[in-house]
Amino acid sequence: MGRAYQNRKESMAKTSDMKAKVYSKYGREIYVCAKAGGVDPDGNLALRSLIDRARKDQVPAHVIDKAIDKAKGGGGEDFSPALYEGFGPGGCMVLVECLTDNPNRTFGDVRQCFTKTKCKLGTPGTVKHLFDHCAIFVFKSDNENDEETALDALMEADVDVSDIENEDGQISVFTPNTEYGKARQALLDAFDGLEFEVDEIQYLAQNTAPIGGDDAEKFEQLLFLLNDNDDVQNVYHNAEI
Repeated sequence: MGRAYQNRKESMAKTSDMKAKVYSKYGREIYVCAKAGGVDPDGNLALRSLIDRARKDQVPAHVIDKAIDKAKGGGGEDFSPALYEGFGPGGCMVLVECLTDNPNRTFGDVRQCFTKTKCKLGTPGTVKHLFDHCAIFVFKSDNENDEETALDALMEADVDVSDIENEDGQISVFTPNTEYGKARQALLDAFDGLEFEVDEIQYLAQNTAPIGGDDAEKFEQLLFLLNDNDDVQNVYHNAEI
């Protein structure tokens, strides 16, 4: 499976306007996660992981607290997940993960992003089957036995491990998304004071599609338009520029 997860995240926003969008996306995701699974991070592993990730991306504490307080109220917006599948320039494939309170609006906005860049939005099932839905954990390692220790802990916890590798002082563990909770806890139990570099559920492309020239420019424009949409939470693709 390799280190394909590294291709998923785009460059971190550097301007204040773009940072505001990042904060907004985290706030929405934290709110939905807390509302669905409970506002206590100790009892909601997905929320705890999301908060840790937000802090690493320098999301202010007041943004996180506001989202959790909003979820405590029980009211507020009714967001639902949506996943759109499409074809980008040069035959690459794209998955667009959204949280929306208006599916018709979001679908129209996402379709416009594809249309503006001469790309095509597909029907459900046309692209998703070419991605693996994975839980990914990456942590630093300074012991050559850590990979074996991690694998033993995961096997003992009856976790279905898709792949594990030790490279450049980092161990990367890949499991099916349904194994997230068990895998995370098994690794935390196996290593004292473990801090994850990556702790996420993502879609990983099974194969890559090299693109360049005009196709690369169109693809960058497509990513910009999608990431500029408040409803879009993540964009996954198999493009290799």
